[in-house]
Amino acid sequence: MCLAIPGQILEMHREHDMLMAKVQFGGITKRICLEYVPEAQIGEYVLVHVGFALARIDEEEAKRIYEMLETIGGLDELNEPAAQSTPLWRKVEPSEAGSPA
Repeated sequence: MCLAIPGQILEMHREHDMLMAKVQFGGITKRICLEYVPEAQIGEYVLVHVGFALARIDEEEAKRIYEMLETIGGLDELNEPAAQSTPLWRKVEPSEAGSPA
């Protein structure tokens, strides 16, 4: 099954002329391509599939998706041993996020 997982944008930068971001999924952060959603901003939520942000979503929708995925066990791959004590849903405040480069 292929899922798009919501994540919050922490930092944005250009890499080889592509818009990239550091995106947080619970306690895990990943490098994500934002070329499909260039209007996205730091602090916003995006739906990510295989390293690409496909759509912007609001905070309530992100929370609803996380809750639904938790009930069906769809977040198992995000549960790395070191991150298991970190709640999967944790809003990052703008003061904690980086700024665009």
